[in-house]
Amino acid sequence: MFEPLEVKALSDYRIWIRYADGEAGEVDLSHLAGQGVFELWEDTQKWEDVRIAADEAIRWSEGVELCPDATYLKLTGTSPKEAFPKLKSTVHA
Repeated sequence: MFEPLEVKALSDYRIWIRYADGEAGEVDLSHLAGQGVFELWEDTQKWEDVRIAADEAIRWSEGVELCPDATYLKLTGTSPKEAFPKLKSTVHA
């Protein structure tokens, strides 16, 4: 839903990202670094190889990618309910 146009790797496991709606800024991903597939980021060259894939994922390799909607929510501080008001919850009380 949120289209990323540009992404750059920064220091300390942060990325700068710009979206089609004009939102842009830094997203801190340090909480993921070194965990599971994100061990890849410990190699500086691989960390800096971030790009936007054809499917709009934020990608470092075929096995390491992030959903552009998730990074948008983190960037803007928007909740999923605010970002996707037409989606209905599948959780029933």
